[in-house]
Amino acid sequence: MQIEIILPSIVLGIMLFFSFAVAPIIFKVLKENDARKFVRTIFPYYYLINLILILLICIFLFYKNFISFDFYLLAIVAIMFAISLFILMPMINNARDQGKEKKFKYLHAFSVIINFLQIIILIYVLV
Repeated sequence: MQIEIILPSIVLGIMLFFSFAVAPIIFKVLKENDARKFVRTIFPYYYLINLILILLICIFLFYKNFISFDFYLLAIVAIMFAISLFILMPMINNARDQGKEKKFKYLHAFSVIINFLQIIILIYVLV
């Protein structure tokens, strides 16, 4: 079993599904207030599950002494998930709650850029 391929593939699949299926549909199907509640509820799980899976990969690679460029890339992806979960997401929610639309849009755009960078890194690691 090649866990170093399976787990990053699972994370990439989750990320692609969320980015291209779940996120675009949420605001089309749900009323705005319901969509906001749903996003605030599901995204912490999205970040946390992906963070845990990437950390498991990093621990496995470290334990097996497979420290390589890919290991460091995966560590960067984990750090990005942690930043998104513990720093960026609360800042985005606060900006929205305080009606600071310009700040909200900037922070949201930054979170989208981080997400796509993570996807690109995971594709690189898997190819």
